[in-house]
Amino acid sequence: MPTALPDVVLWSIPAFLVLTVLEMVSHRIHRDEEAAGYEAKDAATSLTMGLGSLVFDALWKIPIVAVYVAVYELTPLEVPVVWWTIPLMLLVQDFFYYWSHRGHHVVRVLWACHVVHHSSEKFNFTTALRQPWTTWTVWPFYLPMIALGVHPAALAFCSSVNLVYQFWIHTERVGKLPAPIEYVFNTASHHRVHHASQGGYLDRNFGGILIVWDRMFGTFTPETERPVYGLTKNIHTYNPLRVATHEYVAIGRDLRAAKDWPERFGRVLRGPGWQPKDGTAATAENGRGEEGPGENGPGEDGAEREGLRRDVPAAGAP
Repeated sequence: MPTALPDVVLWSIPAFLVLTVLEMVSHRIHRDEEAAGYEAKDAATSLTMGLGSLVFDALWKIPIVAVYVAVYELTPLEVPVVWWTIPLMLLVQDFFYYWSHRGHHVVRVLWACHVVHHSSEKFNFTTALRQPWTTWTVWPFYLPMIALGVHPAALAFCSSVNLVYQFWIHTERVGKLPAPIEYVFNTASHHRVHHASQGGYLDRNFGGILIVWDRMFGTFTPETERPVYGLTKNIHTYNPLRVATHEYVAIGRDLRAAKDWPERFGRVLRGPGWQPKDGTAATAENGRGEEGPGENGPGEDGAEREGLRRDVPAAGAP
């Protein structure tokens, strides 16, 4: 395996810092009263979550890399790391990222990891750094790439490129871009929809670098109304430990209160807002309330489900 692949995250840190400062200044100089903007405590929490994720990711990588290496050694396939295979690997990684991201919205135990990234009621460059500390739920989605002969280091490079790309789309300061770009790539406009809590925006636009996967698989929604960021039931805390674990705690409460094994399985493996047939509400603090994108997308059965779970303004409300 060539060692020439750069550490794109490390090389991008100066750009992250410069862009964040510029964004903060822009919010002060050119105020938008309707924008979510910045809040010192919120930004500090996001930065803390980002730093903590570096530590925990290093721990999770030990067993994950061991599994990846074992699968790579067993597969008879091998994808060379050369100039023309790197774009193909990036494309395939982005495809599996879409399904990983979508899965982390529609399976509650996976959402317990990903909810961290959606827990801020702000939307700015520091939000991009609000990363979970329990990313051990992500690695299975990329096993097919390893089985197809992609070296684990090449997968790590592709994942890093995907992560770095998504930094710039966490902002309200970039409007819609020219139509061809908006059609193919994930943009700030598309990602604002993804972070919104309105019913029509919930569980949409899962793409990493490309938005074409959402267009292909029926989960795309354009930005039409100003988003309301955060969760449908916000946790109202700046405590990093609670931000990292609150949904796991809620799952534990639901499991203790569950009446039988079908309910226990449902509380863990169904959607974040799943309820047993007797209507007992889950104690999920995220309140996402969907079992995942249906054929017509989230909210397809309208106000009936919305009325059971909503505690944020209706779509379009400030």
